Amino acid sequence: MQKADFKRQVAEDIGAFTHDPLGHAMYAYPWGKAGTELADKEGPREWQRWVMGEIRDHLSNPETRFDPLRIGIASGHGIGKSALISMLAKWGMDTCVDTRIVVTANTEGQLLTKTGPEIAKWFRLAINNDWFKVNATSIASTMVGHDKGWRLDLATWSEHNTEAFAGLHNEGKRIILIFDEASGIPPAVWEVALGALTDANTEIIWLAFGNPTQNTGDFRECFGKNRKLWKTKQIDSRTVEGTNKKYLQEIVDTYGENSDIAKVRVRGMFPSASSMQFIGSELVQEAQRRPIPVMLGTEPLIYGLDCARFGDDTSVLAKRCGRDARTRPWKRWHHMDSMTIAADVALQAQSEHPDAIMVDAGNIGAAIIDRLRQLLPDIPVFEVWFGSTKVRQAMFNGSPTNVYNKRTEIWTNLRDWLRTGCIPDDQVLEDDLTGPLYSFGGDDVSIMLERKKDMKKRGLSSPDDGDAIACTFAEPVAPRNVPGYLNPANYGRGGSDGRYDELD
Repeated sequence: MQKADFKRQVAEDIGAFTHDPLGHAMYAYPWGKAGTELADKEGPREWQRWVMGEIRDHLSNPETRFDPLRIGIASGHGIGKSALISMLAKWGMDTCVDTRIVVTANTEGQLLTKTGPEIAKWFRLAINNDWFKVNATSIASTMVGHDKGWRLDLATWSEHNTEAFAGLHNEGKRIILIFDEASGIPPAVWEVALGALTDANTEIIWLAFGNPTQNTGDFRECFGKNRKLWKTKQIDSRTVEGTNKKYLQEIVDTYGENSDIAKVRVRGMFPSASSMQFIGSELVQEAQRRPIPVMLGTEPLIYGLDCARFGDDTSVLAKRCGRDARTRPWKRWHHMDSMTIAADVALQAQSEHPDAIMVDAGNIGAAIIDRLRQLLPDIPVFEVWFGSTKVRQAMFNGSPTNVYNKRTEIWTNLRDWLRTGCIPDDQVLEDDLTGPLYSFGGDDVSIMLERKKDMKKRGLSSPDDGDAIACTFAEPVAPRNVPGYLNPANYGRGGSDGRYDELD
């Protein structure tokens, strides 16, 4: 076959893979061909085929074709993430004229020394390696007049410079956005990237791959509160063809199956806690799964109320009776005035008869406290001043520890209680409890919970649900009185003649 005829045939063949990345990969690369880098490979790995199949099914369906497709892969080391990124980038540009692709990574070094060179390698390996010109930070079409719009760019970022993502539009054609080592990409970049999902009648694919190194942030949320938007898979490197299973098992044997090192580097699981995360995910998830405990009946019912007025924050009423913070439904208010919130809390208190109500005294809390004391004269209403720095201690990791302020104290008490307590299986609550970090206070001898305004700088919401249940630990509350036969203090002091009540 003459060279011109061969090129024409290749172009016709590749045109058949418009919505079939796996078919394209099997056609374009020299799998099993002696003397090539793929001489000992038969094709993409099983998990790579899964991703390619998801893309094929999404684009082939007229009902979903122009909806953004988001795929998140969290995995251990060595599974071939960069290879898949490269194959998908090549397929995307080969099969749709004027495709725009932007690739970024957690660091400039990762992008320019690892991800970028791997993409360039696969472009050169392909049967049609003359279609695009490979540069240091971009790959562009060699077709006259298309080099500006038919291209792939390696985009470095800073949290104050996200223009490469803000301008990613390509209406009526195809956009592919790729995040490599996505755990380390900051919220500002994720937020701006959302703008690329707005073009109508456009094939839009967003891929986020990486080791799950951070237990908070947008990549974690792909598998958590945003999981309905993403097709996700967590991959244990030991299950993937071609990985060094002996070495991977050595990591697991050395550090333990449930160690954070094994979870992140081998099992594709998010760590139990980031290095300065105050409450780890496992602790919260165990409290969400734990059955409601059998209790004596002496446990006081305590309301905790976190107050917010307008803005993005929410006022939240949490209810805790001993180790049970799940049975009684919580309540949230958004954009609600203090008098309405106080009236709602009073109505619930008249029905459930709590033994104490602990209220965040900041913001609109003072007005709510005054009104609750008017409406509920027989129920103690406590003021909780989060910023109070009176010297105090709480149990942290099993030891009495100095805490910087009242808010840190009540969260530390909450953290200790979660080891045996049960809470609602609610994603907002989980995100709130696992979101805050901690540091050392200004006195350098006490721990301090991350401030709300600092959490917002990291792109996280105010932990209103977390503050509400933490408020229930602000002050000690005496046990409820119970009939004598239920009071453990009377064990061995009575008989079977019903005289226990006399001892109470």
